[in-house]
This record gives sequence, C-alpha cells and structure tokens, in this order.
Amino acid sequence: MNILGKISKRALDVTASAAALVVIAPVIAYAAYKIKKEDNGPVFFKQKRSGGINDEPFEIYKLRSMKVNNNSVKRENPYKEWNGHVPDDFVFKTTSDSNPNITNFGKIIRKYSLDELPQFYNVLKGDMSIVGPRPEIIEITEQYDHHQRQRLNVKPGITGWAQVNGRSDMNHGDKIKYDLYYIENQSFLLDIKIIWLTFWQVLVGKGSV
Repeated sequence: MNILGKISKRALDVTASAAALVVIAPVIAYAAYKIKKEDNGPVFFKQKRSGGINDEPFEIYKLRSMKVNNNSVKRENPYKEWNGHVPDDFVFKTTSDSNPNITNFGKIIRKYSLDELPQFYNVLKGDMSIVGPRPEIIEITEQYDHHQRQRLNVKPGITGWAQVNGRSDMNHGDKIKYDLYYIENQSFLLDIKIIWLTFWQVLVGKGSV
C-alpha cells in the first residue's frame, strides 16, 4: 500500500473508531452493568497479542465473558512442539459456549461478537486497524515459519478477509491464505466490503470473530 493509501486507511480507522465508540457507549455501559451484576468481577479482559509491523505485542481489550474464578487449567505453551511451523490443519479452539466457565451474559455477548467492541479503543490508539488479520496470541506467532509470518506485515484488525470467509471455524492454512490475499490486495474499497460483510454476519450471529 502506498503512502496515500496508508493515510486514507488511518483516517478511516480514526474516524470510524471514534464514531463507533460514541455509538456503542450505551451498549458497553449496559454490558458493564450486567457483567458486574453477575459476579462483580472486572468488566474488561486484557490479553497480550502479537502486533502488526515489527510484531510488537500489545494488550487487546474485550468485554469479559469468563467467570473470575474459573476451573480452566493453565498449561505450559502447548505449541512449542510445532518447532517453527504452525500446521495448516490447526484450528484454534475457543472456549465452547457450553463451558461452565463462561458466564450467562458472556454467552450472549460472544454469540453476537459484542465482547469485541472495546477493540475500537485499540484502533483509536493505533494498536489495531478496523480491517486486517486478526491479532494472534503470541505463543502461536512464535511458531510461524517465514511464509506464515508475512501476515504480521500489517496492523492486525477487528475484522478481516479471513473472518468474512469463514470466521471461527477456519483452519490455519486457510486463514493464512485469506490474510495474505488481503495484504496483497488491500484497498479502501476492499476494506469497505469487509466491514459491510462483517456487519451482516454480526447481525445474524454467525460465530465469533
């Protein structure tokens, strides 16, 4: 993408994220009330994710959907066995909605991707873009090979070409294929198309981004 394209993309990010934060403020306020009412825990969940250019890590924000005191077993990095190449058939298993560690309200906000709304703040800060490859957890990107690492050459996004072509049920090989297609063909019009397709998928509650 040329300089003009980068300026246009950042302008879109700032304008859209600022407007979105104003519009969704009542939704986040209501969600905060419901989250606090259910178990009195923190409203937001923060997690380190791999950044875009130079792979600089940053904290991603989400509305908390898991119980404060849950029974999840934390293990040592299970991805080390890949030895520098993430298998193409790998599918990242997010916690199932039937998992008892998810709060009742958490099931609702996950279904409609409302837990992702605070990431507009990440966009406004410049950590992320509205459109781009989804930010991956660091333990996985540490195992990328040279080809896979190319998806880190742009800022991660709230939504992307991979998400509107499969979302949470896509294997890693296909995700890399779609993300690299976006990087090679990114444009203002493609971003607008992805934003529209994402909006439609959220309306029908198709999986989670």
